[in-house]
Amino acid sequence: MEQRIIDSIEKIVGKEGYSTKQADLYTYGFDASIFHYTPDIVIQPRTTEQVSEIMKIANREKIPVVARGAGTGLCGSAVPIKGGIVMAMQRMNKVKEVSVADLWVDVEPGINYNDLNEVLAKHGFFFPPAPGSAEACQIGGMVALNASGMRAVKYGATRDYVLGLTFVKADGEIVRAGTRTVKDSSGYQLARLMCGSEGTLGIITEVTLKLTTKPKKSAYCLCAFNNVHDAGTCIAALIAKPMIPASCELMDSISIRAVNKARGNPLPDCEALCIFEADGETDEIVARDLKILEEVAREAGAISVTSSYDPKQIDAWTDARKSILAALSALMPGFVSVSLADDMGVPISKVPEAVKRFQEIAEKYDVTIATYGHAGDGNLHTKMLVQPENADMWERGAKATDEIFDVCIDLGGTVTGEHGVGIAKAPKYMRERESELSSIIAIKKAMDPNNILNPGKLEQWEGSILTNLRYPCEEYM
Repeated sequence: MEQRIIDSIEKIVGKEGYSTKQADLYTYGFDASIFHYTPDIVIQPRTTEQVSEIMKIANREKIPVVARGAGTGLCGSAVPIKGGIVMAMQRMNKVKEVSVADLWVDVEPGINYNDLNEVLAKHGFFFPPAPGSAEACQIGGMVALNASGMRAVKYGATRDYVLGLTFVKADGEIVRAGTRTVKDSSGYQLARLMCGSEGTLGIITEVTLKLTTKPKKSAYCLCAFNNVHDAGTCIAALIAKPMIPASCELMDSISIRAVNKARGNPLPDCEALCIFEADGETDEIVARDLKILEEVAREAGAISVTSSYDPKQIDAWTDARKSILAALSALMPGFVSVSLADDMGVPISKVPEAVKRFQEIAEKYDVTIATYGHAGDGNLHTKMLVQPENADMWERGAKATDEIFDVCIDLGGTVTGEHGVGIAKAPKYMRERESELSSIIAIKKAMDPNNILNPGKLEQWEGSILTNLRYPCEEYM
């Protein structure tokens, strides 16, 4: 990047507000995905106005800009695959105002999810999507990817709580979209359009979120099964009861073995597990729902059903579930756990069939695939174990990934339930959204005519996903 451009940026954010040090640039070339590419500069703005001035420079000079939160994304959405600017939002991390009477909170994009909920809890409210990266992820990234997690089955995803937001367009124009009212039927919903746009339409600098009350009571139910199909059948039967749990997690045998090996056997030794949460305002409501959970699980063939109100036991179960990704990398020496086919969504009733077909695909390509996820809303995660330097294994993994995504689309589902598209899902995203592509391309062109906002992602991706890997496989680095 030319020094004159760096000098202009320094005038906007100060010497402490940017870096061109190689160590920093290399670090900001990653997110939590399998990809890496080094940017030319990292900028950490503090205000919407600073973002606006930077975007004016970037647009004039046609420099790519990738907005970044905490870098916890698993699909490469925050990887600066075309170089240019990484706009890191962590310094914009304030809760600006909580209006309990009006049921909203105004936040900057760099506020951490757990930190926000600590503030809201003082008022008896919470922001419920509960992503697995809650300890690290930032609200701006959650909005950009329409993130969610364990509690989406009952409480919905990030988009369901965004009343309004402020974003900066590619040319530097500052736009306030949406409202601070619970209801809004006024025309095009630009705030909702920005949810899931992954930084391709604008840089989010402020978000107004709807508040919801935090339940006073909760309990968990751990159900073990002889096979994943029975576990999936249990989930579909529960939803059809109808009974909507606060969360509903599925783990297959590979996931269970990995966690037990890494964490000292916190889970029963079985072929599949469901972990259900029931919540409500009173103990009576929770007890009623637990009884339904237990009955449905036994009818579906559960070999053991264990319920608990004990916070220590509940924490052990939820920590075990959240540790799957890290635990898998310790399961087989010389192998690492990678996100290839990851985060698909299928209709809830199709969960048993989807899991069965995933297992068949793994066998076909001789790869090890763990399946788990928020199965109560049909959101399934798979992680693949690969030897990072083995090109043949990456190729077999990519073929398995293609077929897993095709299964989900053919079942009426989606390639991504909560992690976004980025690079990893892009080829199959274009198949899934084929009839929408011309409209999507037109919107992108209108909002970003110079194509500087996170270019090369989503519908613009070309070629194989085995590109710019962060792993030591020379063929694909």
